[in-house]
Amino acid sequence: MTIGTGDSVAPVDPVGMIAGNGSFPLIFLEAAQKAGIRVVVVAHEGETDPAIETMGFPVRWIRLGQVGAIFDTFHKNGISRAAFVGGVRKPRLFDLRPDWKGMMILGRLSRYHDDEALRALADEFEKEGITIVPSTLLLPDLAAPVGPLTRRKPTASEEADIRVGIDVARILGPADIGQCLVVREKVVVAVEAIEGTDETIRRAGRFGGEGGVVVKMAKPGQDLRFDLPSVGPETIRVMMEAKARVLAVEAGKTLLFSREETLGLADSADIAVVGIE
Repeated sequence: MTIGTGDSVAPVDPVGMIAGNGSFPLIFLEAAQKAGIRVVVVAHEGETDPAIETMGFPVRWIRLGQVGAIFDTFHKNGISRAAFVGGVRKPRLFDLRPDWKGMMILGRLSRYHDDEALRALADEFEKEGITIVPSTLLLPDLAAPVGPLTRRKPTASEEADIRVGIDVARILGPADIGQCLVVREKVVVAVEAIEGTDETIRRAGRFGGEGGVVVKMAKPGQDLRFDLPSVGPETIRVMMEAKARVLAVEAGKTLLFSREETLGLADSADIAVVGIE
């Protein structure tokens, strides 16, 4: 079902969803169906999976940067709380064509970094009477727990690489560079920038060879309503391609999608997955 600019619905206890890419928006809507919660979806052209149209919730499609259209849709549908669910490929940000409301927000930024931009956007939502809630609102158990999650545990040398990764991530995080890095034998061989996690892992495989330890963490002080680190089956497949050996994710702050499939793939490839603090 698609809503245009003039349509409205009368949901009971509704939630708005600003949908990005990946499987998370669909998982969020499945949880809403089970909970009997009405969701009004704003989806991004070229980012959001078109399958979102099949989930039985009203959807409005917009271009990246059409902030005013989001407010218009939510106001017309009685939305007072909303969640950002799914990401946006960073290269797409160079194609941003904001409307006047989006231009106003961008104009107030001192730098175009993720956290600053998202907090400014959340502030604008608050001014419009819409509270931004965590994307895990309906899925509190989606975050990775602490400790080993696979049959194989990291070796002592891999544990040392994890510690190096944690230390470096905490240094780089405040600069808002990325959430992932790869370490091998205590040497950082790749750091995530605009390319995203998968390409970071592939690059580590090309330059560092096999045996990489992938560390993925939230940035220190990160607003946990937005852009939480996430991993899933595709992460493991890319690690298999790059011959990486360990995936260490920040427990409680990293979303683990399709847990059974993800950990099953890791076990089949003898990859250790562990939740770190």
